[in-house]
Amino acid sequence: MSTSTPASSTSVLVVNSGSSSVKYQLVDPASGDAIASGIVERIGDALGSVKHVAHGDTTRREVPVPDHAEALRLVLGLFDEIGPDLASANVVAVGHRVVQGGDLFDGPTLVTPEVEQQIEELSPLAPLHNPANLTGIRVAQALLPDVPHVVVFDTAFFRTLPDAAATYAVEASVAAAHKVRRYGAHGTSHQYVSQQVAQILDRPLEDLHQIVLHLGNGASASAVRGGVAVETSMGLTPLEGLVMGTRSGDVDPAVVFHLHRNAGMSIDEIDDLLNRRSGVKGLAGESDFRALHDLVAEGHAGARLALDVYLHRLRKYVGAYHAVLGRLDVITFTAGIGENDDIVRLGALTGLEALGIEVDAARNEGRKSEPTVISPDGAKVTVLVVPTNEELAIARQALDVIGA
Repeated sequence: MSTSTPASSTSVLVVNSGSSSVKYQLVDPASGDAIASGIVERIGDALGSVKHVAHGDTTRREVPVPDHAEALRLVLGLFDEIGPDLASANVVAVGHRVVQGGDLFDGPTLVTPEVEQQIEELSPLAPLHNPANLTGIRVAQALLPDVPHVVVFDTAFFRTLPDAAATYAVEASVAAAHKVRRYGAHGTSHQYVSQQVAQILDRPLEDLHQIVLHLGNGASASAVRGGVAVETSMGLTPLEGLVMGTRSGDVDPAVVFHLHRNAGMSIDEIDDLLNRRSGVKGLAGESDFRALHDLVAEGHAGARLALDVYLHRLRKYVGAYHAVLGRLDVITFTAGIGENDDIVRLGALTGLEALGIEVDAARNEGRKSEPTVISPDGAKVTVLVVPTNEELAIARQALDVIGA
């Protein structure tokens, strides 16, 4: 991490406002360095948690953080107190992550009152995300009124999905009236990583057929042909697709009807079940994969099943996207689990050798903080680990919007 920014350089403050947290990073878009970063958590609780990393040092505090306005005031106060000084860092824009851009936004855009209204109108499609994202935008604008604010949408990269991939087989008039279609999520990460792959392999992006596996607490897969997304696992919301830390991923839609009619569960209770109490946590009682592997080693049957289900779903999507692409050149793992969990990486691709997909166990071993090839020499399909950097991607897109 860089400890200072030359006066001649510019920086972008990237803000990711969640329902109970605010993550931030001060980025030098030219070098790719994170000048400073941090997170405010437990917003609205009696005592919040603040972490600020700058100059190679980490500052931690526990203080009341009643709302997002106070959270961002704390953040700006830490920049003033500890540094780096935002004026000296020459902040030229604030970039905001917004999950759902619907069919309105196919790229980053400058924040205007109309854009704010549109983000609010899209909230029913991402009720856990868009309202919190919008709160962060409005608070940041009030506290930093002298720089342009830019929004980057998680869904924008997937606006290119072919109609056959984006359309659900639901009565067309109902789908159109209520904007029911596949939107995807994690698009900023999928776009960044797929572009990085082309640079790492020194091959034209337009020539590559790729699968990107973004595996964090939330997880998604994408098929990218020539730099253009043609399929993705998340759907109308980030609930569909892969098994995740607390989310179920794909289930028969009739599970909802069954639980409502036979278990007496309300829609809100089922929503909570599938989003917060399912996935790996629902099967094993634990969503942290380090703890999950410990439980598997101890012979915990639920943990073993959870890992097997997780890996089975991954393999199924890899096989399906291989078919969608017609030809596969690269599979890339990214995000927290993808970058750090060699057990998952190996297990996800074991058994796919007939498709030309292999993992070299020695190359795969351990965490990967740098781009790493983990397939054997001469493998038909190159398998990579590439750390994602959504903050850098957002910062660079923000600069493109303001023309800096």
